Amino acid sequence: MGAISNSPFRQYLQALVFCLARPRVLVLGDMVADEYILGQPVRLSREAPIPVLEWLDRYVVPGGAANLARNVHALGAEVAVAGVIGIDEPGHELRQSLAAEGIGLTGLIEAANRPTSTKTRVIGGSPQVVSQQIARIDRVVRTELDAPTERRLIDYLRSAIATVDAVIISDYENGVISRNVIEQALPAAWERGLVVAVDAHGALERFQGITVATPNQDEAAAAVGRPLQSDDDVAQAGREIVRLTSAGGVVITRGSEGMTVVEANGRAHHLAVAEPSEVRDVTGAGDTVAAVITLALTANASLHDAAYLANLAAGLVVRRLGTATTTPEELLDAISRSNISLERSKR
Repeated sequence: MGAISNSPFRQYLQALVFCLARPRVLVLGDMVADEYILGQPVRLSREAPIPVLEWLDRYVVPGGAANLARNVHALGAEVAVAGVIGIDEPGHELRQSLAAEGIGLTGLIEAANRPTSTKTRVIGGSPQVVSQQIARIDRVVRTELDAPTERRLIDYLRSAIATVDAVIISDYENGVISRNVIEQALPAAWERGLVVAVDAHGALERFQGITVATPNQDEAAAAVGRPLQSDDDVAQAGREIVRLTSAGGVVITRGSEGMTVVEANGRAHHLAVAEPSEVRDVTGAGDTVAAVITLALTANASLHDAAYLANLAAGLVVRRLGTATTTPEELLDAISRSNISLERSKR
């Protein structure tokens, strides 16, 4: 496809957006409570060279795999989550937040011996001062699930996979996506011909026969064991990941460099970032990419066109602070406003 200003392609993308709401999706992975503590800077501390903040607010939003599910839901699709939280305040708040958005929670399992993974961000700012992250504190358990909890998760997966059109695995290496879980989830998805997307922070070779992997550039570099400095380096890494995972394709997100799409036949496309001057916060942009690509592939789009649409969606969420989502209406508006080619080259 050529430039987005090409009228037939614009019309095709607009039609594709309307198809994103049709699939039923299961998001399997590490559930995270993203906690934000907001304060107004009032002075420097006498104890250390840091600002003293006066309390303004605190809230919790879904992070990790839970944020990916929010992205799927925001695009209009039916979505359920499968993962583990603790019996604690962050877990309770995370469950409430997901339930309020209408996300299926039958597969959200509570474990008494495992606290909810929580990432706390301290934000300083006020109406007169640009908000800025001051500190981040992570409470993350990385041990594997105990046997009873893992069995409950696997039992749920066996029943849930029979009811959905796509599975997205969101692995932050927090212990939920074990070998047993993979071996129980993926074969059932293959048998039904589901779209299976993997957004994993490491060990991509664990996931065989998937539809698409969506690593970022650092994760792709780790998968092939060398730094990636050029478009050609990234394209070659994508080809190696395709072979490593027997995937139908790979989409490597690259921050300000956009993304690189590598098809199963080895052909690579480099997509330039949409509106780079508007970037404010890239937190969670990878979740948006994985959500849009999965829904578009389920609607029978090509990997190239699915990534093209995901690139536009990512360009919307990086303009906002913190984890964010986008809607079909916003995507349609982005398509109508765009008049540049996002593709740099093909190889």
